[in-house]
Amino acid sequence: MRLRTLLATVTAGLAAATSLSAAGPATATPANPAAGRACSPSVAIDGFSDALDKTTFGGYFVGNLSALAVDEDGSLAALADRSYLFDLDARTLAPKKAVPLADENGAALDSEGLVVDRDGTRLITSETEPSVRRYSADGRILDRLPVPSSLLVSPAGRATANQTFEGLTLLNGGRTLLASMEDALSGDTPGTVRFQTWQRTKGGHFRLSAQYAYRTDDPALGVPEVQALPDGRLLVLERGFTTGVDNTVRLFLADPRHATDTGGIQNLTGQAGVRLIRKTLLTDLASCPSLGATAKQPQPNPLLDNIEGMAVTGRAKGAYQVLLVSDDNQNAAQTTRFYRLSVRVR
Repeated sequence: MRLRTLLATVTAGLAAATSLSAAGPATATPANPAAGRACSPSVAIDGFSDALDKTTFGGYFVGNLSALAVDEDGSLAALADRSYLFDLDARTLAPKKAVPLADENGAALDSEGLVVDRDGTRLITSETEPSVRRYSADGRILDRLPVPSSLLVSPAGRATANQTFEGLTLLNGGRTLLASMEDALSGDTPGTVRFQTWQRTKGGHFRLSAQYAYRTDDPALGVPEVQALPDGRLLVLERGFTTGVDNTVRLFLADPRHATDTGGIQNLTGQAGVRLIRKTLLTDLASCPSLGATAKQPQPNPLLDNIEGMAVTGRAKGAYQVLLVSDDNQNAAQTTRFYRLSVRVR
């Protein structure tokens, strides 16, 4: 489904740097949110739900959620990093179906990134290799995309285990697929994260295309999710964890359209003339009103948890409707929590 159509369909259902230089900041406009809901001038929080926390469905634990996507019928697809995929009711979040996933040998995935393509198939990343595979709605492997050797986990490549493809999104009307690494490659400046793209071919497959560099605000922060906007810009989550302080989660508007293709650069260590993906901070989620939320461990704001998944679900009154979800790691001290945001950009 085209993104514009998808946004219109789902809005109603979800309504109840350095010498590696940035090309300049992306821009945001004031959200003009309702009193008491503002996280920043550009972002307001509309609500949250813990309804699925520590629940089960069809023999599956409903948690470990790492990605969200809007399905063809307006429902939500929610990916668990333990190698299964839920279909959720967009209004109530109630699970409707669970589908197990596996690799070509029947082994479980470390499933992290998710796109529901226009034909209803699912593009899913695994951090294990890393990989991107296409699955049918019932979990059959249909295709596997090529991955640059440098992005493979060491010793095959230069990536660190569990720090590879976390985010996945389609741009340019579905013609370009983009996956975000969570952390820097060995040999790159810490905090410099590579975004890999693929171009759709006439046969419906994807071929390797440009790669870009994105710099997190702090090397301790990684990129757990990216989501495309219709104009080619991205919403990017940055997330970190500090013992005793707990989670940091920030939302950025980023623009890859004038960034340098870094696919042929072995080490990103401050080369002159290399343009990073430009970005601007939309909000630090610690600044959001807590709305009465409680936390099971210390947090700078009790609303926060290990936020990892994000989907743009619609647009209303000039603002994008954005849904976030936290990964509870099947841990008693963490919560599976959904967050509804209104985000204005210009």
